[in-house]
Amino acid sequence: MQTSVSVKAAGPRRAPGFAALAAAALLLGACEREDAANAQPAPPPPPQVGFTVLQPQTVALTAELPGRTVAYRSAEVRPQVDGIIQQRLFEEGATVEAGQPLYQIDPAVYQAAVKAAEAALARAQASFESSSTRVRRYRELVGRNAVSQQDYDDMLATQAEDAADVASAEAQLERARIDLEYTVVSAPISGRIGRSAITEGALVTANQADALARITQLDPIYVDLTQSSGELMRTRRAIEAGAISVSAEGEAPVELILEEGGGTYAHEGRVQFSEVLVNETTGTVSLRAVFPNPERELLPGLFVRAVISQGEARDAFLVPQPALARGGDGQAYVWVIGEDDTVTQRPVTVRRAVGGAWLIGEGLAAGERLVVDGLQRVQPDSKVTPVAVEPASAGAGPAQAAGEPGASG
Repeated sequence: MQTSVSVKAAGPRRAPGFAALAAAALLLGACEREDAANAQPAPPPPPQVGFTVLQPQTVALTAELPGRTVAYRSAEVRPQVDGIIQQRLFEEGATVEAGQPLYQIDPAVYQAAVKAAEAALARAQASFESSSTRVRRYRELVGRNAVSQQDYDDMLATQAEDAADVASAEAQLERARIDLEYTVVSAPISGRIGRSAITEGALVTANQADALARITQLDPIYVDLTQSSGELMRTRRAIEAGAISVSAEGEAPVELILEEGGGTYAHEGRVQFSEVLVNETTGTVSLRAVFPNPERELLPGLFVRAVISQGEARDAFLVPQPALARGGDGQAYVWVIGEDDTVTQRPVTVRRAVGGAWLIGEGLAAGERLVVDGLQRVQPDSKVTPVAVEPASAGAGPAQAAGEPGASG
């Protein structure tokens, strides 16, 4: 019974110490929470953006235009006289020279025509000699009044008729000889000849609708291109204003890009001329370039793309395409960092795209710092932390330039 009483008496003496400790802990926690609530957060540092320093440069201007290859020369081989083909004198697909015999037409009829024309000429010449002799005799006799003046005049007329007959016979002979020469059908131009449309024994006629064969000259070769009339006019105005400089000869070199997998053509071409008329349906102008084709790699009808040099733009500024934006009104603008590291929005005029950059006409000056990365973190007239970016990196893309994967400018 005594033990039980002593245990109950000890409990009340310890309770005041634990309560005091608990109250102190609660008071301390409340004070800490109040201090944390009253403390002001530290301001965030200015956002980091990448920039490049603008420097004027000379920019080579080019235009990539679609086109098709066209034969430099193309001629259809046709007969000029009637007859039976006796022999084909070429190999299909071979290279032939101008004047080379291609077909032999039966010449028998035309050889006979030549002989007949020669005989007619001989007869006309004999008549002319006879009348000429009589004119000489009558000239002496009329002076002695042995013949009348009328007889002499009649003989002069006969001599003139005989001379005309001689000229006519000579022309007929020449025509007969030409027809005989036409029995050998020759190549009108040099080039590669295609398949033959007829064989030996076939009857051909002069001026027939179907060609016997076709010859195509492949070296050099034309490339017909199309360019929008607006782009052509802008280029001409820029050249006139001095914004684009061209060579003294005024010639524009052309580089050819072949169809998929073909790569770049080995030889450089030149623009030969441009049409003076605009296609009313497409609004385009046709240009013709000529290319050397010694290996016969280019064939007529190929689809190609031509990169045409349009001169140079001097003291120009190139802005990476991601660094330029447009407002709701379509006005192009960029962000420029001032001397106090404050960014401002700068409206600019864009002339054209050059590779992965924009060629700027107005709005920028040399030495200015252009924001090329971190544009999504930029606010007008706000402070930034500028970080220099290599020009090559700036052109490759804002994410790589800033070193922040996934960022976009």
